[in-house]
Amino acid sequence: MGPKRELKFALESFWDGKSTAKDLQKVAADLRSSIWKQMSDAGIKYISSNTFSYYDQVLDTTAMLGAVPARYNWNDGEIGFDTYFSMARGNASVPAMEMAKWFDAN
Repeated sequence: MGPKRELKFALESFWDGKSTAKDLQKVAADLRSSIWKQMSDAGIKYISSNTFSYYDQVLDTTAMLGAVPARYNWNDGEIGFDTYFSMARGNASVPAMEMAKWFDAN
């Protein structure tokens, strides 16, 4: 999210149509760079992957595996923000993906 919740505000601005996908990607890139630098400065030799998510890691894994339900009309290739956030939040024509509870957590 960032120390001042930068990602939260960038997401809300993008969802409200007040900023572009490029603006959101810039905030995300800056946050990733910052956290990787913090880890490196702390002496961590091997920087782990998937320390960042636009929404959540389960959705990221679903997208990475291409496990997109047919109702989102995805036809292979890159999963863009429209599909990604529709899976997460739904839109006017399709509901969001179901949330499952695992180990008593969302």
